[in-house]
Amino acid sequence: MAMHRRSTAAAGALALACCLPIATTARADDAAGAMEEILVQGRYLSLDKLNAVKTPTPIIDVPQSLTILGERQIEDQAFQGLGDVLRYTPGIAISQGEGHRDAMIIRGIQSTADFFVDGLRDDVQYYRPLYNVEQVEILRGSNALLFGRGGGGGVINRVQKKPLIGERFGTMDLGVDTFGAWTGTVDLNADAGENVALRLNAYAQGLENHRDVYDGDSYAVNPTARLVLGEATSAFLSYEYIDDDRVVDRGVPSQVVEGRPDRPLEGYDDTFFGSADRNSTTLEAHLLRGRLDHTFSEQLRGNLTVQYADYDKAYQNLYPSEAVTVTGSSFAAVELDGYRDTTQRENLIAQANLVGEFDTGRLGHTVLFGIEAGDQETSNARQDNVFADNGDDQLLIPFSDPLVIPAFDYANTVRDRDSRVRFTSVYLQDQLAVTEQFKVLLGLRYDRFDIDVLDRIEQADGDAVDGDFNRVDEEVTPRFGLIYKPADNVSLYASYSETFLPLSGEQFLTLDLTSESTKPQFFENRELGLKWDLKPSLALTAAVFELERESFTSVDPQNPEQVILVEGSETRGVELQLTGALTERWAITTGYSYLDGEVQRADGTGNDGNRTRQTPEHMFSIWNSYQVTDRLRLGLGATYQDSFFIQEDNSVEVPSYTRLDAAAYYRLSDSMRLQLNVENLLDEDYFPDAHSNTNITTGRPLNARLTLAIDL
Repeated sequence: MAMHRRSTAAAGALALACCLPIATTARADDAAGAMEEILVQGRYLSLDKLNAVKTPTPIIDVPQSLTILGERQIEDQAFQGLGDVLRYTPGIAISQGEGHRDAMIIRGIQSTADFFVDGLRDDVQYYRPLYNVEQVEILRGSNALLFGRGGGGGVINRVQKKPLIGERFGTMDLGVDTFGAWTGTVDLNADAGENVALRLNAYAQGLENHRDVYDGDSYAVNPTARLVLGEATSAFLSYEYIDDDRVVDRGVPSQVVEGRPDRPLEGYDDTFFGSADRNSTTLEAHLLRGRLDHTFSEQLRGNLTVQYADYDKAYQNLYPSEAVTVTGSSFAAVELDGYRDTTQRENLIAQANLVGEFDTGRLGHTVLFGIEAGDQETSNARQDNVFADNGDDQLLIPFSDPLVIPAFDYANTVRDRDSRVRFTSVYLQDQLAVTEQFKVLLGLRYDRFDIDVLDRIEQADGDAVDGDFNRVDEEVTPRFGLIYKPADNVSLYASYSETFLPLSGEQFLTLDLTSESTKPQFFENRELGLKWDLKPSLALTAAVFELERESFTSVDPQNPEQVILVEGSETRGVELQLTGALTERWAITTGYSYLDGEVQRADGTGNDGNRTRQTPEHMFSIWNSYQVTDRLRLGLGATYQDSFFIQEDNSVEVPSYTRLDAAAYYRLSDSMRLQLNVENLLDEDYFPDAHSNTNITTGRPLNARLTLAIDL
């Protein structure tokens, strides 16, 4: 269904970027270039590169399970968003995000806010594009020391593309798929003298898929500059504008199954269970960032980063709210619910770091000392829909395809809150080289989290509660690691880390009279691991972990707009990864995870011992790239996801699936490459993710994307 609202403006923004004059160099894509790319990517975390005086800490010396996906793999697999990236990452499941935001479940812990850009928070709920990303870093396990509150299961850090001094290049990618969706991206880098470089990344896209009602358009532009201010000082400046408008699609309901858990409704993969005219989401975001780096001496370096972000987000939707009863292959009626939600947020965050590398006697030290402070102001409101037929927000309607939606309006205000969060953090970490083989990592972080909430509905209801709530949390969280290296290319590690999340929630929406006096929830992660560079171009990693979580809130299975308190959960698991070049022509990225997540107790629901939400026991992914000739390269991959229960009540089970993907890349000339990606090669019918027991995503059938990559 075509309802493009801003395609002209998006195409115009992309065309403007294409018209910038620039001299360029071509992208290398022969066999040698492909292998060299593999050798370079994934060796260091971006933060270790930025916070290094001399050389960054290689990931073989980082006592934590992590995955780094570089720009090349993102392009090769035609990933369009973070959800695509994470499906090929062990230990992580994708949550539906209600059809309007990124959402993930790392080691059994769900989050919509543990996203970062170059180490700074990007916590508003939206779909994050990849057009300006150099690499995506997935760090598993609780670790407040580097990222602060939240991140109970881990965090996702996007590394932004930076201008390169002394280089001039440009690329443009144009892609279209079998559903009619299209994408265009531009990446231009220019040097403006010996001490200045400029870079422009931009993209535009039109959205379509297999669903009867789904479309949208999105565009973004990100000009950046790098300035060398002296022999020891440099600066980086960035402005990003994002505009996103799309249909909100929450999938299909579940169907009742007698004697067993309910399952997703089958046979209606294309049917839209919402309002074709009024299920929508919009986002407008402005993000400004500046960074100053200074080298004080051969042993000491510092940096200061300041970020301002302004987000304006709205979404509204009708969605199925009860399981349907199927007789034969059809059902008579479906119950709908809905609401409209708006969020305006301004973030101002400053972070300063000092990094020192020195020796004391026989001990070598790499010391990180940092201070972070932020001010986040949020206004959030929600209006429930009201059906004209019954004056309620829920209504059972006769099923038809397409649905005939009775008259309704988003008219009943159920939430109207302003919040202000001020936080201050101080952290100190020392990685000690005790001997050439033995290293110790010690760290502490102090966080002060101060939140004020004005609840206008509570303020106006006339009772004794005035609607002004405040809570201050001050927490100290440790990080500890031991690293033993029997050889330069092998490390064994043990680690312990903690983090916390205030009861106001990751989006600051749940502070009330009860949570105002409740301590934060804590997470503890214990981990043993192995990192082994089998050869310079091939790395094997393995981790065994135990993650404990204190009391938390989850979606109420009986009312998806409400939450329930779960007393705790525990996840034990194993993660394996093999990444790199098997031969000069054959590269591989593969991973496996085993997750055993268990709910300790949920209030009044008898869920003690149930599986944690959306935690597949087994997940496996593999991607192969083979250079056939200097011009032709082929790709083949698969991803397997075990069955999982959607929520802690374990009343709806989503079946397992295996999806096979393939690709072919052909260089037409020195400056032009053609790429074909085929998704779901065997046309598997599957359900990749869900939000609640009655909102389940249907997988895309067999489809293909054709991309033309041009060196300008």
